Amino acid sequence: MASPDPTEPPADHELGSFSDTPPWTIERDQLTWLPPLARVRREVRAEIPRLTRPHWIPPVRRVTTVTRHLGWAVGRWYVGKRRTGGSISRADLSRRLRIAAEALGPTYIKLAQIISSGEGLFPEELVAETKKCRDQVPPEPWDEIRAVVEAELGTPIHELFSHFDTEPLAAASIAQVHRATLHTGEDVVVKVQRPSVAFRVKEDLRVMAWLAPKLIGRIPVSALANPPALVELFAETISEELDFRLEAENMLDVAASFAELGQRDYVIPRPHPQLVTPRVLVMERLDGFKFDDVAGMKGAGVDTVQVVRTGMIGFMEGALIHGIFHGDLHGGNLFVMPDGRTALLDFGITGRLDDFKRNAFLRLLMSGTSNDPIGQLAAFRDLGALPPDTDLDAVARDLGLDSPEVFDPTKVDGDALVAEIQRVIKALLGYGAKIPKELMLFTKNLMFVDGAIATLAPDLDILEEIAHITMYFATTHGEKIAAQIGMAPDAWELDMEGVKAGFGISDDVDRLTYRDLQQRRETIRKRLEGRSLQ
Repeated sequence: MASPDPTEPPADHELGSFSDTPPWTIERDQLTWLPPLARVRREVRAEIPRLTRPHWIPPVRRVTTVTRHLGWAVGRWYVGKRRTGGSISRADLSRRLRIAAEALGPTYIKLAQIISSGEGLFPEELVAETKKCRDQVPPEPWDEIRAVVEAELGTPIHELFSHFDTEPLAAASIAQVHRATLHTGEDVVVKVQRPSVAFRVKEDLRVMAWLAPKLIGRIPVSALANPPALVELFAETISEELDFRLEAENMLDVAASFAELGQRDYVIPRPHPQLVTPRVLVMERLDGFKFDDVAGMKGAGVDTVQVVRTGMIGFMEGALIHGIFHGDLHGGNLFVMPDGRTALLDFGITGRLDDFKRNAFLRLLMSGTSNDPIGQLAAFRDLGALPPDTDLDAVARDLGLDSPEVFDPTKVDGDALVAEIQRVIKALLGYGAKIPKELMLFTKNLMFVDGAIATLAPDLDILEEIAHITMYFATTHGEKIAAQIGMAPDAWELDMEGVKAGFGISDDVDRLTYRDLQQRRETIRKRLEGRSLQ
């Protein structure tokens, strides 16, 4: 039931950052699908080690298919463009791997989609190529989708919905989304899992776990995301995505964190109180501008700079203060409503931090803005990026973090830049560095925010925004943060010289817009062109 008085906020606004015109209101104790989910999460997480443990004998038929497609891709690259080296070689291999992923089906397409939003974590050629997997997934036949909906909801479609679009609004690797209208009049979106995808994903994870150790050092992937580690990350990421009840709970929990923080510039769609099952999720329908429709937003009077600022603060605040954040930000998972608020969609991948890791993220922020490299390394260690017994002082020396000299990558030649990158990677690998799931998701989202600035606010002064965000956290959450990490409330001070050093710029630079940053990146890219980091 909608709120009886449209001039008053909906009754569930206290529970979450939802829309102002609800098709129904949320009462957690009335959600029939919610009670068993703590147990379901435990069971899903407990299954991951078994799925990712290499076995002597994998699923033979599937591993034959996977090996054939991936072997053909790598083999054709090896006898062709491999000798060319540099970007051309990586682009050719990336294209062949993308084609293989599409041929292998939903699991590998999903892996490609995760890589596609990992700018900065994976080679740019691989990221660019896998972005083609976001919108090139063919939908399932309507009869099969209808069968899933009716089996999950236990009712013929025509008895629940007065209208159900047979053509999907979007088709992704795990599921597809359809517009529909309930007999009670509410416009909804229905997310339907592809038939048999859960079985195929688990089978493919066993194949990946068997195959990954054999790929170490054989293909030029990011050194800190080696194949076995990537499989483990992927398993952790995709396993919870196979039960839509967990996604619905993620929606509620993220919405609740925004409400408690007073972040009403985000809107989360309400899941339906009854129509949520492991393979079907009925939710409120929201509409707005695509995230790259700058002209449409500005035509509607939307302040695109404010959209970016809201995005940066809200995303960081949810992670650092409440330990929960949307884990897969990209242009297809959010849009901007005509009133300027940002609607977040698709919560299958959601970052959740326990208090220990959330505290580590807090210390990472504090030490990063106060030029404390040992503090940063300690935070990375506690997040799982470095082994617990790592000698942090030795890491700082090996990486040159204790040097007062600022390394500006735009002021050295290509060979020197490659040598420095290789030195850093070798040192990190020597200390057993890896990318844990939460850090990967957080970094992926930062990369999306980076791209959002390029689209919506290219002339934004990044240094000024860092100062603004730091001041916001200090004034809004300073005492709470200080108490949690064990420091005096007035001991946190922004070290802008250290921040500038992190960007590789000297202290006499007073302004750094995104356009400036892009120019620096282009300079670096050109100096790396044709040189191998392997």
